[in-house]
Amino acid sequence: MSQHRRPFRALWAMMIGFFLIVADSTVVAVANPALKHDFGVEYHSVIWVTSAYLLAFAAFLLIGGRLGDRFGPKHIYLFGLATFTAASVWCGLSTSVGTLICARVVQGMGAALLTPQILTSITRTFPPQRHGAAMSVWGATAGVGMLAGPVLGGVLLGTAGWRWIFLINLPIGVVGLALAAWLIPALPGRRLRFDIVGVVLSGAGICLIVLGVQEGQHHDWSVPIWATIITGITCIAVFFGWQTKHSREPLIPSRLGSYRNFVLSNAGIALVSFVFAAFAIPLMIFLQEVAGLTALRAALLMAPTAIATVVLAPVVGRLVDRAHPRPLVVFGFTLLVVALLWLAVEMEPDHPVWRLALPMTLVGVAGAFTWEPLSATATRALPEDLAGAGSAVCNTARHVGGVLSSAGIAALITILLGDEHAEHIHLDDEAGAALPEPLEDLFADAMAQSMLLPACAAALGIVAAMFLSGGEQKPAPAAAVALSRLGGGTP
Repeated sequence: MSQHRRPFRALWAMMIGFFLIVADSTVVAVANPALKHDFGVEYHSVIWVTSAYLLAFAAFLLIGGRLGDRFGPKHIYLFGLATFTAASVWCGLSTSVGTLICARVVQGMGAALLTPQILTSITRTFPPQRHGAAMSVWGATAGVGMLAGPVLGGVLLGTAGWRWIFLINLPIGVVGLALAAWLIPALPGRRLRFDIVGVVLSGAGICLIVLGVQEGQHHDWSVPIWATIITGITCIAVFFGWQTKHSREPLIPSRLGSYRNFVLSNAGIALVSFVFAAFAIPLMIFLQEVAGLTALRAALLMAPTAIATVVLAPVVGRLVDRAHPRPLVVFGFTLLVVALLWLAVEMEPDHPVWRLALPMTLVGVAGAFTWEPLSATATRALPEDLAGAGSAVCNTARHVGGVLSSAGIAALITILLGDEHAEHIHLDDEAGAALPEPLEDLFADAMAQSMLLPACAAALGIVAAMFLSGGEQKPAPAAAVALSRLGGGTP
């Protein structure tokens, strides 16, 4: 194969690990009822199987980006995938919920080390005019993973048991490690001193904020919860102050703030993540509790969203390489607003569920016109020495946006339903026929009204996208030298 195709070979190899990360973030929710039954614990304890993963993932993303800068993205990617795969086996062999939670923490750490290396490699091995094509591969993989997670989870749960939801990662991870070791170029790292104070402050701040938001609804947003969140925000504020005045090798270099498209694109990435995490929760509650579908059938009904994103990913990737990012992203966010409001109108007990298919397809179309242009625009102009830190910030924005969204939409649903009615939400693997019929209208109205939250977030995305610039296309000289040495081209 010719030299100009090698970056795409490496990218496809990295997509195996990325697929596992995306699928694993959604697959466990399907197994929650089985975990609750097998371990004999309360539902809140089972929720921590997911929360522990999210906390570790969020806390180590920034560190993962800088480790890639220091040791090279290939080495950190391989270490992250190996850690994730080994932790998956530990998850599958767990004999208690406590052990499973510990294994999920390690799994989240591996995911956090792996994830930033993908965007870093795209930035360093593809010329700016081919970032869109590379991001189309990334976007298509994300769409497939989003669909495959709950579907594969439901199939494995019904045929082999919940342990195989984790153990299936072993053969896939081994293949991914072999291909990555063979195909990913060993890009050089650079000597840097790690900011230990910054690591502690950023990790503690992100963990405390995510912990407070995750636990807020369960503890009725009590004083200790708010104290936890405020302490986390304080840690982040001190972190930025430390980075500016004291750190010689900051986790988030201040130069990143001088790239306008980087700042605006990351705001957009956080908002898109917020929207996609928020809209899925009331939709799944409606499909299971009101429409009476099983978890697997509800997940399959969301297939149009992922399919639309996958099909359009290559098309949008080519547009990103040729067009100004502003109209693409504005169109995507506008389509999101329209699709979410349409979903809200269609979420009625007497409406057939097939009527949701078209607005859900539009959500997928909007996803293709937001995820890829924003991610490509954010990293396109970054010089080589900022690639790792910039990629880590992009992934942190995406992750934190999703976490805040989940907590925010859960709080809104509880407010709309009231505590006494929110207790009827089960979301198990059986059909949702247990919901009393008199409550169907109440639940349908609450889920429809909940769609206004992600719709408002999408509207904010339109505002941010309006200020995107068409410039900032040329990489710094160091990056240009690396690109000419490594080669790049079309897939």
